[in-house]
Amino acid sequence: EFTCPEPNPRIEVTSEELNLFVWTEYIPEEMIDCFEEAYGITVNRSEFSSNEEMYAKLSAGNTSYDLTQPTDTFVALMIRQGMLEQLDKSKLPVLDNFDPQYLGLPFDPGNDYTLPYQAGTDAIAVNTDAVEEIPTSYADLWNPAYADRLVMVDDARTIIAATLLTLGFDPNTTNPDELEQAKAKLAELTPNVRIFDSDSPKSALIAGDADLGIVWTGEARLAADEVPAIQYVYPSEGVIRWLDNWAIPTGAPHPDAAHAWLNYINQPELFWTTLRDFPYNNPNQAALDYAEQNQADLHASFIGSNITNPPAEALANAHWLTDVGEATTLYDRIWTEVKGQ
Repeated sequence: EFTCPEPNPRIEVTSEELNLFVWTEYIPEEMIDCFEEAYGITVNRSEFSSNEEMYAKLSAGNTSYDLTQPTDTFVALMIRQGMLEQLDKSKLPVLDNFDPQYLGLPFDPGNDYTLPYQAGTDAIAVNTDAVEEIPTSYADLWNPAYADRLVMVDDARTIIAATLLTLGFDPNTTNPDELEQAKAKLAELTPNVRIFDSDSPKSALIAGDADLGIVWTGEARLAADEVPAIQYVYPSEGVIRWLDNWAIPTGAPHPDAAHAWLNYINQPELFWTTLRDFPYNNPNQAALDYAEQNQADLHASFIGSNITNPPAEALANAHWLTDVGEATTLYDRIWTEVKGQ
């Protein structure tokens, strides 16, 4: 039986509801149940499966949401367009819980608009029982031996960035010529792709419908837990890194409840559940410390895995994606055209 922690500190709240707009399959049930119990607030959850979907809904003027979860590349764009509220840091003592490497990043240098949620990489998951030639780079995925065997996250920026890296280009380029070359190269990859899936890319790997591909940290780890032959390869071009964040959309009706939520779920005795349910790279150092003391087996397995605890050298030459501004529409068009072939 899970014992819900008391809020520490308890934030003063008059709202009776909290509306979340979050990624699919990403929040431990205890976070929602315990918050409802601790504050007597009803949590309503809507879900999206891509940043583009989230952005489209919010930019169409939907102001009913109190919190959403943009990835780093979309944060700068949303700040620039006035789509996010500034956080009241006087109400966020939880800031002390985070590993400093996940704070003050270029997309939100002062953490004025965002708090980290979970981080990860877009590396290559491969079923070593099913695949003879194990890839060591993104470029290897074009191998004809992988025809109709890849699962790829349905994410324009990630997959186009990986393609740009195979060409020796900046993964954040806005140069139309380089993007055209990437489009042509990506078109050559589609015969190898069995499925684009951002809802649950692990499912194809676990079922054996796909043997390898570019997936997110947590999905790779959950797949490897089911199928131990699945390994995680950090590509030689340098892996793509990301950070998902909490942010309050402009016009949010219940900002008091949003701040209460951010403090409460980040308490170590609650946030450790992400290690169990959604094992990504974890920015919450206090939760990792808590797990080490109170969930020793879970912590050891998390730290002992090269998926959830990336090797230092893999992070040293990793690439963060940045907001590409006006070129975003070009990326989207390339993606739509390549997938529509």
